[in-house]
Amino acid sequence: MDLGIAGRWALVCGASKGLGLGCAQALVREGVNVLIVARGAEVLAAAAAELIADGARPASASVLFCAADITTPEGRAAVFAIRKDFDIVVTNAGGPPTGDFRSWDREAWIKAVDANMLTPIELIKATVDGMAERGFGRIVNITSSAVKAPIDVLGLSNGARSGLTGFVAGVARSPLAGQGVTINNLLPGSFDTDRLRGNMQGVAVRTGQSVEALADARRKTIPAQRFGNPAEFGATCAYLCSMQAGYITGQNVLVDGGAYPGTY
Repeated sequence: MDLGIAGRWALVCGASKGLGLGCAQALVREGVNVLIVARGAEVLAAAAAELIADGARPASASVLFCAADITTPEGRAAVFAIRKDFDIVVTNAGGPPTGDFRSWDREAWIKAVDANMLTPIELIKATVDGMAERGFGRIVNITSSAVKAPIDVLGLSNGARSGLTGFVAGVARSPLAGQGVTINNLLPGSFDTDRLRGNMQGVAVRTGQSVEALADARRKTIPAQRFGNPAEFGATCAYLCSMQAGYITGQNVLVDGGAYPGTY
């Protein structure tokens, strides 16, 4: 399927690896020009080189990169100094640490809210009016399946991402929707990423179990009986950015192999 977005410009955050890189790759393969952002300059440069070398990338699709912390005003200024207008924005910031809510102070909460709620809102605010003027815009926020099925040790993430979800529910149904701008949240379940492996390593240290045993037990709780991969997540993101998805807005799209047990 031709998604109809070749030649568009996309800003993809947290795109040096994992789900963000999967989204950037899927968009580039559709002929979208991308500016990828992450904090680690070396890993980000390697990711950009990988995208440029991708044999499925049309020659017309440009790949730019900016090593910056998108959760800070300075980082966002660095990004918008390279390019101001985007047709597609994929927001993505690393999840806050796991733990017991009793140990989190105000600073921990503010940091989580800054990264996982206020940063996406700032990026939306900076780009939606230009999208509306041009009559086309796609914003996809990578959040978490824990928004729908909260996990106790992910309290910082549960709270901050739920705040973003509530905000999006309103703004996605504002007059922007009638100007060709859609805003959706993409909720990953268990994907084979550094984040998942790091969390399991932490559990392994605390419990004395092997990472392999923990991974096998986790897979068995997923109806698909496996972890997701970034490429299939990226394909879902690219579809939400497509011309064909213009009637989808304000939605929370689960990509979790069927793990969420609810009807709605």
